[in-house]
Amino acid sequence: MSRILTGIQSSGKPHLGNILGAILPAIQMSAQSGNESFLFIADLHSLTTIKDPAVLQENTRAVAAAWLACGLDTSRVTFYRQSQVAAYHTELTWYLSCLTPYPMLANAHSFKDKSDRLADVNAGLFTYPVLMAADIILYDAHYVPVGKDQKQHLEMTRDMAEAFNRAYGETFVVPEGVIDERIMVIPGIDGQKMSKSYGNYIDIFQPEKELQKVVKKVISDSTPLEAPKDPTNDVTFKLYSLIAPAADVETMRQNYLAGGYGYGHAKQALFEALKTRFAKERELFDYYYHQNPAALEQKLQEGEEKARAIAAQKMNEVRGKLRF
Repeated sequence: MSRILTGIQSSGKPHLGNILGAILPAIQMSAQSGNESFLFIADLHSLTTIKDPAVLQENTRAVAAAWLACGLDTSRVTFYRQSQVAAYHTELTWYLSCLTPYPMLANAHSFKDKSDRLADVNAGLFTYPVLMAADIILYDAHYVPVGKDQKQHLEMTRDMAEAFNRAYGETFVVPEGVIDERIMVIPGIDGQKMSKSYGNYIDIFQPEKELQKVVKKVISDSTPLEAPKDPTNDVTFKLYSLIAPAADVETMRQNYLAGGYGYGHAKQALFEALKTRFAKERELFDYYYHQNPAALEQKLQEGEEKARAIAAQKMNEVRGKLRF
């Protein structure tokens, strides 16, 4: 049995890029036989940038509702909020911090980037990789799906696990990162990578009118309606090809090449495809987030009870090695 662990920050409601690039692949992996999955909401990590408790709480609820809406089967996974198992995560973070060289953290690409861009450069940003390592090795995860931007942090996690094992004897599984090079960058409405920080994302859980307004803003060139268009360089077509059935994608491709088909037509088709593709997800998100948050809370608490039991057992082992 292989343990797979995935965390997602509660920085806001997941957008189309998050869903296609992270949430759906993680759910598919959790459904495979022989895999034991731990999926958590990294709300402690989110405190590095979000200070308003009400905003953080709403973001956490939105992230949890999105996972459930996308088909996460909580009977097959351990699904929990990091903050609700915080005693174990933060205790292990301290032990690992005492084994982690300062230069390792100072050389983290993510910290250097954020310290150059953010006004609030706090200690949490600096020690972020240590908490991330604790999140992972606390559950003896074998595999951790990560984006390329997190590869260095995963390497640090491996270093910290190995350092503890050398100092106190074999205690932690040394995890491996899983980076799917095939996952393409999901374009935002401006053509850049879809990101909340760029404000170019598509929120599939928005009311229809608001969703349609966002889709209409997708960037396009000034080619006249009657002229042929190049589908390979058009953002609307790229997005449509990610969510529509193959036959419909081919039809749109031919329409582009033939001419007499405007970007307005393509954007309307994209809007309809989003509604069709995510109809069930939109309905379930509304149920968990708006109509029945108690059901959402119950699923999280059930997962947190399982996570605490596993984390408590591991921390008893760790304390024993430290003779605490």
